[in-house]
Amino acid sequence: SLGQAFNITSQEATKLSLAFSGTPLTSAEDCRKLSEDVQNAILAVASVYYWLPKGQGTTLRKMVRDATTEVVEGMIQLTEAILSAPLESLSQEQLISTGGVWEACEQVSNLPRDNQAAVVSALAACLGVVKDALEEMEHALVEGQDPYSDIMEDEDLGFRGNRDTYWSEADRKLLSSCMGLMKASKACLKKVLGVVKAYGKADSPEQIAQLDDLADIANEISPSVDELALSMYPPVNELAVRLNAAKLASVLKKVLEITKTSHVCPPSEEGWVLFLTSAVDHNMNKIKNFTQGQL
Repeated sequence: SLGQAFNITSQEATKLSLAFSGTPLTSAEDCRKLSEDVQNAILAVASVYYWLPKGQGTTLRKMVRDATTEVVEGMIQLTEAILSAPLESLSQEQLISTGGVWEACEQVSNLPRDNQAAVVSALAACLGVVKDALEEMEHALVEGQDPYSDIMEDEDLGFRGNRDTYWSEADRKLLSSCMGLMKASKACLKKVLGVVKAYGKADSPEQIAQLDDLADIANEISPSVDELALSMYPPVNELAVRLNAAKLASVLKKVLEITKTSHVCPPSEEGWVLFLTSAVDHNMNKIKNFTQGQL
């Protein structure tokens, strides 16, 4: 139903755009008919979204809502482009806006068909963000003593004697454990994604709810990783690092706990859950030891 509604909306966008692509000018009657058809198409898209029962999963529903919103906003943008352009010409903005509606409507073919597929998609997106953050920090750490070397050149700043732009040896020892926590975040998301793909089901309300719980808490990992990474840049505030690390550790342990008690974690998978829980504790304990003097 959603596919059909999106397809009709795409066709209406084409008709609307062609009607205002040059002379002769469209009659008032044709304008009224076009407007009605566009409005009906958009109402149909919104209606199909509202037909999707909440019980099918909040993760799935959010992805369908985002896709629906993009179509509606695309049609608004196209209408505004037509209204603001000279009547006898096809503006560049109108062409871009028409293409934007087509693209938004084509997204329906990539939407997940149930909550398990939606949660797989959400977890994969989180994993991608965490991988990027980890790679960026690894790159900064191996660049040498100056993590700002790629963005601050000597000629820009003159003499580079400011220790606030360098990591001390004590900083690097602390950061090593922080990196361990970030690597545990990546491993955690990778393993959870694997078991959701292998064992995740959306056949009962309980299974759907468990998947949503996993997606909700996993969504907190990447912002927590980013906050920790930002606090790791010099000048290092050890207390800020400790607090951000504690927040990330708490999120990771919650993800592992929810995974262990859900249907996606049969007994054969419990080993890595325990291993990663220990890894999180080990790195957090080291961070606490390094920052003891800050409390």
